[in-house]
Amino acid sequence: MKILVTGGAGFIGSNFIRLLLASRPNFSIINYDNLTYAGNLANLTSVANNPNYQFIKDDITNEPSVTAAIRSCDVVVHFAAESHVDRSIYDPATSIRTNVLGTQVLLEAARKANLPRFLHISTDEVYGDIPTPLTANEADPLQPSSPYSASKAAADLLLHSYARTYEFPAIVVRSSNNYGPNQFPEKFLPLIIANALENKPIPIYGDGTQQRDWVHVEDHCRAILAALENGKIGEIYNVGAGNFTDNLSLARRVLQLMNKPESLISHVQDRPGHDRRYAVNFSKIETQLGWRPRISLEEGLCQTIDWYTKNPEWLDGVQSRDYLTYYEKYYVNRESSLQQLSRPRE
Repeated sequence: MKILVTGGAGFIGSNFIRLLLASRPNFSIINYDNLTYAGNLANLTSVANNPNYQFIKDDITNEPSVTAAIRSCDVVVHFAAESHVDRSIYDPATSIRTNVLGTQVLLEAARKANLPRFLHISTDEVYGDIPTPLTANEADPLQPSSPYSASKAAADLLLHSYARTYEFPAIVVRSSNNYGPNQFPEKFLPLIIANALENKPIPIYGDGTQQRDWVHVEDHCRAILAALENGKIGEIYNVGAGNFTDNLSLARRVLQLMNKPESLISHVQDRPGHDRRYAVNFSKIETQLGWRPRISLEEGLCQTIDWYTKNPEWLDGVQSRDYLTYYEKYYVNRESSLQQLSRPRE
């Protein structure tokens, strides 16, 4: 089987490619990635010379390139996305272009090539804020709160429309918050770890009581593989781990594990429209596909901290001028940057 993996140089995509090459020697992979700020071929150094692996650098909105790549493949696993909520708030157009238009280009190319399966990687954020003690089911309405989650919800709806209109072979996986090695340090957990390693302040949005369910990226990748091989066409599968914790408590636990003081924690102005809680019911993928999360949060945190501690060169490589400029603007000078989003006075 030949698989086109979009966004394969990113965090989850690169972990998925390594899983495939290690566990499915009969699969060959084309990694299609535009190598924007979060795409990093260093994530795939260990498989770069694998004869079953090929890399194409291009944009998923480039229709001729996408069409040519898909024509040689049997399946698409679509990770490519602008995935950071804050960046989508400051620059909605880029998220919409990649996440909506890019997905439509892929869908149309896959439809015309008559591919038998198209797996789309979505997010629990499409369900919006979920009050305690509820969890979102796959059939629940989509109520996104940010430009990022709205763009992902739009992509999900595009897949639904193609499935209904064209009998397109779509499957959607919606996961809770991922963590693990190779995650770009603008995301919450690697940001905590990276700053703690340098004894820098750790920004916590608002009061820090926003609650998330944390699933290790390796568990998520196994869920994607289960959906790819055994998922039912037209279905949506939620993926979670039941590791519900609030951001402040998680930051404190990471600092304890790293033997760093809690005085590093610095509360900053909250994200506009910040959802308080994400929570999905993932019993469907457990009962129908036999998937279970294996890595506990404590084990996963220790493993993740150890990886970042032992890979300072990776961190140095991704903390480029673009990242440092972004960090300065939206964390160090956060209040002034957020003020620019305020509605202009008439």
